[in-house]
Amino acid sequence: MALFLTPLQGDYMTTQYVPPKVWTWDDENGGEFASINRPIAGATHNAVLPRGDHDFQLYSLATPNGVKVTVMFEELLEAGHSGAEYDAWPIRIGDGDQFGSGFVEVNPNSKIPALLDLTGDEPLRLFESGAMLLHLADKFGAFLPAQGPGRTEALNWLFWQMGSAPFLGGGFGHFFAYAPEKFEYPINRYAMEVKRQLDVLERQLAERPYIAGDEYTIADIAIWPWYGQLARDKSYPGGAEFLDVGIYSHLQAWAEKIAARPAVKRGGMVNRLRGDENEQVPERHSAADFAGKAL
Repeated sequence: MALFLTPLQGDYMTTQYVPPKVWTWDDENGGEFASINRPIAGATHNAVLPRGDHDFQLYSLATPNGVKVTVMFEELLEAGHSGAEYDAWPIRIGDGDQFGSGFVEVNPNSKIPALLDLTGDEPLRLFESGAMLLHLADKFGAFLPAQGPGRTEALNWLFWQMGSAPFLGGGFGHFFAYAPEKFEYPINRYAMEVKRQLDVLERQLAERPYIAGDEYTIADIAIWPWYGQLARDKSYPGGAEFLDVGIYSHLQAWAEKIAARPAVKRGGMVNRLRGDENEQVPERHSAADFAGKAL
């Protein structure tokens, strides 16, 4: 790491990073999640993924991206689509499960969630949460119009979320909550962008009850785990206050409305490994797994 010291007023000194000509990986850097990141892809060890009895096998964790998919499955089941029964297996990213050979076969990007659809002649892999929501919506004809302007609008917002959330999670969340040191510039940079995104949602929800219009769609399912939970102060300790999320009244109302849905409550428990045990369903194989939980 190349550094130099720059004099400031009085006796104060500041350290400034000077990028080297060629970057090299230092696994001691990167903060809380440094151990799960590396600059190469591929498996690190052989590990066969478990299989349950259902046509859908989900390998995930209750992060915002994982919750999108478990909520979608629970919403489909709540709506009476019995063919959407699924097995959900936890992927312990702190232990490197995502680098096992079986997982990498399903998701070469080694990120959760990963999904196998076994309804066809050959297993079909899906490895982006947005692709999973779209696939399931079309497969079951639910939470997304089949055609027309309503479908286009929902897809607009689905892809808005896919492009915007990295600024919230990998940007603001990382530098505000997880980076080994606090630096003003990146926190300010990403706080500004997240505030802009919150204002985008606030203006949208001021004119309609759901993100894409009058109906609840995969756009809501995609956006809520990231921005709805931020609005409810469930994301980063101190983050909601820092971003003054209370000023977004329409976003707040929408976030609570979605949070009250029974399927959303269940979906948020699946593959959850932290927090209150009454809100955890580490593995999900049937509705019976929610018995005795804080629903």
